[in-house]
Amino acid sequence: MELICPICGSTLHREGKSWCCERAHSFDIARQGYVNLLPVQQKHSLHPGDTREQVLSRRSFLETGAYAPIVRGVCEAAQRADGHGEILDVGCGEGYYGTKAAQVLGSSLTGLDISKEAVRCAAAKYKDATWICGTASHLPVADHAAGVLMSMFALTMPEEFHRVLKKDGIFIQVLAAQDHLMGLKSIIYPEILLKEKDSVPELPGFALVESKPLSFEFTAQGEQIRNLLSMTPHFWRISAEGAARLEQTTVLHDRASVVINVYRPEYTL
Repeated sequence: MELICPICGSTLHREGKSWCCERAHSFDIARQGYVNLLPVQQKHSLHPGDTREQVLSRRSFLETGAYAPIVRGVCEAAQRADGHGEILDVGCGEGYYGTKAAQVLGSSLTGLDISKEAVRCAAAKYKDATWICGTASHLPVADHAAGVLMSMFALTMPEEFHRVLKKDGIFIQVLAAQDHLMGLKSIIYPEILLKEKDSVPELPGFALVESKPLSFEFTAQGEQIRNLLSMTPHFWRISAEGAARLEQTTVLHDRASVVINVYRPEYTL
């Protein structure tokens, strides 16, 4: 996938162990195989994104296969929409979803995450991909470079996503539904307040191709329960009392409930 310099916007070329542009900006490839294309002016904190502990917890949970139906749902949606070309996984985390999708669809993969720990972990394990530390609001990717863009439980930036997608490309968005992980929530919160949630948002510059809900049951035990928590926004919201109740939980029977949305870019005459 064609990458661009996050500082000046010109094309990056790989030269040995660095990515360089014509204006002499250079970005070294880390020992694990990722490149940091997140300049300090694009950071909102010193260490943005997930911590190493969260990243490793997510990897441990996902590798149990508990969320495998989500991968299958995404791949089937891409195939129905004739998704083809290079995959860009924005908010790729430790690389589970993107690499699985790339294998099924037979496509090359570029994964991007604002967490350096996430892409470091991804690059160390999955060598057949390009891994970038960067931000979704300023993607270091050339115009119309991606055939399939994925956003798995991550932020959606319609303008940037529209810019980097090919004109016949597709954007696959996975969002948590309102009733996602009600079992976990019932343990960590004394009361569950259901808020109205737009699980099929209208995105400027995009037309909705399809929207499919997906629900399935799974069981987590022991440490995997804590690993599941660390993957969710509830990790930041849980109280000491909720954490104590979760610590006493040895087996969790729960239901994952998500919505898989597929969009195509629109162009006005």
